[in-house]
Amino acid sequence: MEKQIYDLAIIGAGPAGLTAGVYAARAGLNVAMIERGAPGGQMVNTGEIENYTGFEMISGPELSMKMFEHAQKTGAKYVYGDVQDVTVLENGTHSINLGQKEVEAKAVIVATGTVHRPLNVPGEKELSGRGISFCAICDGAFFKGRKVAVIGGGDSAVEEAIYLAGLCEKVYIVHRRDELRAQKILQNRAFAIDNIEMVWDTVVESFEEASGKLGSIKTKSVKTGDVSSLEVDGAFIYVGLDPITNMVKGLGITDARGYIEVNPHMETKLPGVFAAGDVTNKELRQVVTATNDGAIAAQTAYKYIETTLKSS
Repeated sequence: MEKQIYDLAIIGAGPAGLTAGVYAARAGLNVAMIERGAPGGQMVNTGEIENYTGFEMISGPELSMKMFEHAQKTGAKYVYGDVQDVTVLENGTHSINLGQKEVEAKAVIVATGTVHRPLNVPGEKELSGRGISFCAICDGAFFKGRKVAVIGGGDSAVEEAIYLAGLCEKVYIVHRRDELRAQKILQNRAFAIDNIEMVWDTVVESFEEASGKLGSIKTKSVKTGDVSSLEVDGAFIYVGLDPITNMVKGLGITDARGYIEVNPHMETKLPGVFAAGDVTNKELRQVVTATNDGAIAAQTAYKYIETTLKSS
């Protein structure tokens, strides 16, 4: 198995991982940023970002590329791969198994972020990619001039509904409550758009197929129990996020929900293992807080490598 050795391995290249790469490389560390997909994390799937300081409006893919290019220019190396597991070796270093190759590092920052949570209802798995999507910016163009539903009531759901309203004939926001959880500015924007319609107090029972693709959504009122059908060509699911931590489950650093537990210095309970961004047990998950975490984690990792390891 091919082995590559670094001072610091950063697992994940979203805003937290990319910022950690910038800070660690500028500190003189030999850094690997390991990513299994496109750099940027959830930013790649976001149409417009309006609350990242310094940019009144910037697309998620554009901000992702700016961060990625910045990290590379500082000297952080991009390593493509899907991390299977992380092992603490007897000498105190860490082995990151990528299947066909291995990365060994003195310290590790886990910045793997989150993944969209499925509804786990009949038809969802079968119709994913055939009308069901978790990314409006990726797949919205396929539904231009058609009717779609957005499932959820938080920031992501409303932001993507607004984006889809510019492409689609009709956008239904299906929410299980009678009010949205999204920021007020987003709610007001959505309510002002004529082709967005709210479907309150409603949950999805199943996704129904028609001619090999999504044809309708079977819904149920949480108040009356009445079941009805919503005819749409597409459905975009935004009902929450789950942390991507399977590769570190064996290290015992996650909480009951799967998030990695860290202190204010982004340290886990294992020496040399740090975490940053949405994957941690934090309250506010935003691009700006992820970059903050990444900078702190990189600085703490640098001190660990330069002081703790060299003095032992």
